[in-house]
Amino acid sequence: MNPMSYEKTKAYGVFFGTLSNENRLGILNVLRKGKLNVSEICEKTKLSQTLVSHNLKRLLHCGFVKKEIEGKYRYYTLNKNTISPLLEIIDKHMKEYCIKIVRGKR
Repeated sequence: MNPMSYEKTKAYGVFFGTLSNENRLGILNVLRKGKLNVSEICEKTKLSQTLVSHNLKRLLHCGFVKKEIEGKYRYYTLNKNTISPLLEIIDKHMKEYCIKIVRGKR
């Protein structure tokens, strides 16, 4: 395998690994409605502050979310250029295919 293929494969692993975590998916889904600070994310996801902060770090590092500082608060939003449209495409796919599996249908 050439080095570029290896890097691309590893990058896919990072990307899909980020998406495969239920806590991070929960954070992404609450951020679909708009910007929130950590306390608001904790309230909506029912996750602890430590868990939210840890997962936001990964989401920020991978470019899934953006951070804005307003006074003493940090607000988080979805990356509108790439992640918002991607989640819409994923929703369409899941509605047609994956939900059937969850419901026990083929």
